[in-house]
Parts: sequence; structure tokens; C-alpha cells
Amino acid sequence: MTKEQIESILERVRTWPLQRQEDAAQMLLAMEEAGTGIYVLSPEEEAEIDEALAECDRGEFASDEEVKAFFARILK
Repeated sequence: MTKEQIESILERVRTWPLQRQEDAAQMLLAMEEAGTGIYVLSPEEEAEIDEALAECDRGEFASDEEVKAFFARILK
């Protein structure tokens, strides 16, 4: 994202209702406090990713019907 795009977004934020502006500011502050360090996976997260990759290697993917059913459920 360019500096100009960020400036454009911030200008639009200034037109939002005050509470919405405060929510946006709090979110940005939380992101800033979280830092920009490298995320380190927990052993559990690493194991879940390894299992997901193994499923892919075995060709275990959801069928088109399963995907459609999933989205039909969550997009109600």
C-alpha cells in the first residue's frame, strides 16, 4: 500500500462518526503494541500445519459439494 493510499484512507476515517473513529484508533494502537516481530508457532500450531500439509500431499481435499455445503451454512 502506498503512502498516498494510506493518507486517503485516513482522510475518509476522519469523516466517520466519532465512536467509529475511536474504534479505528484503538485497533491501530493495538496493532502497534503487538509489534512487528516474527511470529513463532506454538508446537500445537506447527503440528496442525504439518498435518494439513500431509493431507494435501495425500490428495485429501474437500469436494465441490462439501465446499458448497459449507458456504451455504455460513452465508445464511
